Amino acid sequence: MNAQTSSGMAVPAVVPAAELPGDAERFDVVVVGFGIAGGCAALEAARSGARVLLLERAAVHGGTSSMSGGHFYLGGGTAVQKATGHDDSVEAMVRYLMESTKDPDEEKIRAYCEGSVAHFDWLESLGFAFERSYFPGKAVIQPGTEGLMFTGNEKVWPFRDRISPAPRGHKVPVPGDTEGTKIVMDLLRDRVEEAGVEVRYETGATNLVVDADGAVTGVAWRNFDQTGVVAAAGVVIAAGGFVMNADMVAAYTPALGEKLFTLGGTYDDGLGIRLGQSAGAALEHMDEPFITAPFYPPSSLVKGLIVNKLGERFVAEDSYHARTSYFVLRQPGAAAYLIADSDHMEEQRMPLVPLKDGYETIEEMEAGLELPPGSLAATMARYNEHAARGEDPDFHKHPDWLAPQTNGPWGVYDLTLGTALYAGFTLGGMATTVDGEVRRADGSVIGGLYAAGACASNIAQDGAGYCSGTQLGEGSFFGRRAGLAAAARARGATR
Repeated sequence: MNAQTSSGMAVPAVVPAAELPGDAERFDVVVVGFGIAGGCAALEAARSGARVLLLERAAVHGGTSSMSGGHFYLGGGTAVQKATGHDDSVEAMVRYLMESTKDPDEEKIRAYCEGSVAHFDWLESLGFAFERSYFPGKAVIQPGTEGLMFTGNEKVWPFRDRISPAPRGHKVPVPGDTEGTKIVMDLLRDRVEEAGVEVRYETGATNLVVDADGAVTGVAWRNFDQTGVVAAAGVVIAAGGFVMNADMVAAYTPALGEKLFTLGGTYDDGLGIRLGQSAGAALEHMDEPFITAPFYPPSSLVKGLIVNKLGERFVAEDSYHARTSYFVLRQPGAAAYLIADSDHMEEQRMPLVPLKDGYETIEEMEAGLELPPGSLAATMARYNEHAARGEDPDFHKHPDWLAPQTNGPWGVYDLTLGTALYAGFTLGGMATTVDGEVRRADGSVIGGLYAAGACASNIAQDGAGYCSGTQLGEGSFFGRRAGLAAAARARGATR
């Protein structure tokens, strides 16, 4: 069967606008999906005067957003940054994202950074406050309720030498690493209802309505055995990624289908992206997933060294965990080992990367890992010699995370794909403007169609440059812009 016509890749047919019944329901804006992006789009559209319909396939609000820990990547001088003594500027944030993003869109990055402090304030105005505190350690997410930590590669070479590092990972005040965002989604639901948005649960968009000029003018929907069509001046698709769609994963990001735990919800099936395609949407960065198997906490393990099957280092071990994983998966056999001595090997609290074994001597370890004779001994000798001086000429690991690994016995943690528990989700989606307008392959804009969140491509583009909090940050920020732009189009249509 041709991939494009298989069930998971099927692009829905469009409904010609001429076929809309005269008595069809009409809204100014229809938003598809009630995760962080869709909720923010609906709220801003309604607050600007639009009559808004929000469709959600699930029985409750929240989407995949509610499953996440609650990191928002924000900077430029937020109240938390100032309260914890961390200087940051819009320009430093712009420069960092420009340098760390695979294919940076300066207009989007600058808009995001220039609007970051105001967006921080807007998020808090929903009814919660980020704690004015800082977590200095290495963790996937703050273990407690600390409001700020480094969640990217700002302190990793070469970025730290070019741009003054600042922590930008703002976490909601919920301990632990999952479901923190639920408090934001609950507040967003309350604000959406207060703003007069009509929310219909267990109701999914099935097709887009398109007029003779190619503009989107409504959506068809299904609720169990009921179907219908609504007209709208603007449609915002915020229906999640495609990590749960095996056919799309195989076609675009096959690495996500290999021995991985997928991070997503039932409805991350790529339907929003395929709806966009039906109207002519171009797709970007579909082949770049986020994949990671964090080996910390405890942060002492970061002071160890990581080698491949050749007994060679290949990455600075203090990199953000997705960046490390990005390079692990490009090694021979996607195999790698983290080595720590007795001074730095503690029991892990996150068993994603299992302890392979302990070894009394380096030679025994080299043989046990089946590395080329002499390779590990040479690599460790060089690492230890320079680490003792606080240096890493090969990968420029930050001095804070350098320590000789000389006190045996040594422990080896197995970072190999298929042994370590790698998890991932998709990053690619529809090509959009800074205001969420969906683009065609020639760069032109599809009238009336907007996208935000995991089904749109914005700042987060690959695992090597990803910062925790980017998806919630950009989803909420660009979701707001898409909602405002769709509402503005509706106002223009009624004049």
